[in-house]
Amino acid sequence: MADGTADLLLGKRRPDRPATPRRSPRGAGTRPLAAVAAVFTVAQLVLVRPVLGLGWDEIVYVSQVTSHHPAAFFSAPRSRGVSLLVAPVASWSSSTVLLRLYLAALSGLALYGALRAWRGLFPTRVLVTGGAFFASLWITLFYGPQAMPNHWVAVGALVTVGCFLRRHENPSARLALWGVAGGAALMAVMRPTDAVWVSVPLVVLALARRHVRLLLVLAAGLAAGAADWIVAAFVSYGGLGERLAEASRIQGGLGWHFALDDQLRSLGGRALCRPCTGSMPHPVITLWWFALPLLALLALYVAVRAGQLTRTLLPLACASTAAFPYLFMIGYAAPRFLQPTYALLAFPVAAALWHLARRPGGGWRPVLAPLVALCVAGHLAVQSTVLVYTADRTIDSRRDWTRTARELHRLGVAPPCLLTGHQAIPIGYYTGCSSGATAGNNANTTVAAILRTADRVPVATLVGPGGAAPGYARSWPVHRVGDLRVHVAPPPGRRTGAPAPPARD
Repeated sequence: MADGTADLLLGKRRPDRPATPRRSPRGAGTRPLAAVAAVFTVAQLVLVRPVLGLGWDEIVYVSQVTSHHPAAFFSAPRSRGVSLLVAPVASWSSSTVLLRLYLAALSGLALYGALRAWRGLFPTRVLVTGGAFFASLWITLFYGPQAMPNHWVAVGALVTVGCFLRRHENPSARLALWGVAGGAALMAVMRPTDAVWVSVPLVVLALARRHVRLLLVLAAGLAAGAADWIVAAFVSYGGLGERLAEASRIQGGLGWHFALDDQLRSLGGRALCRPCTGSMPHPVITLWWFALPLLALLALYVAVRAGQLTRTLLPLACASTAAFPYLFMIGYAAPRFLQPTYALLAFPVAAALWHLARRPGGGWRPVLAPLVALCVAGHLAVQSTVLVYTADRTIDSRRDWTRTARELHRLGVAPPCLLTGHQAIPIGYYTGCSSGATAGNNANTTVAAILRTADRVPVATLVGPGGAAPGYARSWPVHRVGDLRVHVAPPPGRRTGAPAPPARD
């Protein structure tokens, strides 16, 4: 009996019929990605904690949409994206805990969506490792549940670049166009200038390969996201150039500034390094930062050998352009500024780590694999240590604002009221007061307006350590609140030109 007939009688497939490819169980490729996002969400709530009070920048964004507090001054560099993001909660609830829970869950879902945008471009193990690398950085965990724009620019960058690559490789991938548009809009609504820097390599590739539709979709997404910012530039600043110039002034004047050392100093847990002085963190804390460019170069080598250079080169190029203004154009640093860069580096770095740990034909490298595992474990330990230290210190500092607000209430400064001077924006929010300044980056009022306001509601001026009270407040009674001197305007009928009495504890 012929072999083929015997096989048929035994229930085996016919030799001339191709075998049906075995399909993975539905969702098997996405479950590890979902697990990374879920662990990321839980880690935020456990390590950062929902009791973390709102910070200065968060207060500016949240106060634009809440009815429980007066809106703080909204300066030229800021965009309304974060305010829109928090509006579903902040518009009806003043609970910071609820807002933290909402943002932690939303950032986890966003990370999952961003990881899915790269499926098929890198193996699942690389996506999981890259997602875990980005999600485990203390910077990502610390800012994930906060009302800040940088994490969302990072997510938008991942979605945009991933979907751009999909469309570049497969012109029939229509859904990828929606991903490019959506990711670009998300970046631009959060920080328009960051979105432009991330998109530069995408524009170059689209022009080089004549991807006209991709280019138009990218431009449309950027325009849609930045529309409000652009319109406000003409309405409130006299034009786009004027708003960009004002934003540059507030940021210390954009130009050539070498800020690599500033970024290194900020890695030890400094949320804002301005001015960025002091000693460098321990080398163990910054070691991973120096490893990134080396791993990126290794990733390029691996990609060239595998014939998949574009998949690695494009995210690396976008990461570089995203980092450039924060490393070489501003004179201060904040670790969150580089979140989009870290996100775009994640998958090439993960691919490099897998190349070090496994042989191309399969199997672990006997020396390098344990070494890579040890380095990864040490990296996670360092990141969690810095995160806990930063979160604890930040929680304490924001509780100081709460205590100051209680003392101001005791002094009769209660809503409706106005605060000026040192840290008037955050302390004003915690007190329930409006905030005002006659000079500086947040100038929004005049001395005459402050004095007129004092005729109607309580007004106080805060003076920090070593500072001096402005002329209009020097005759007001002085009170000591922590390390602040608080000048409280007396009722209109009791005002005199006499010097203020000594501060009282």
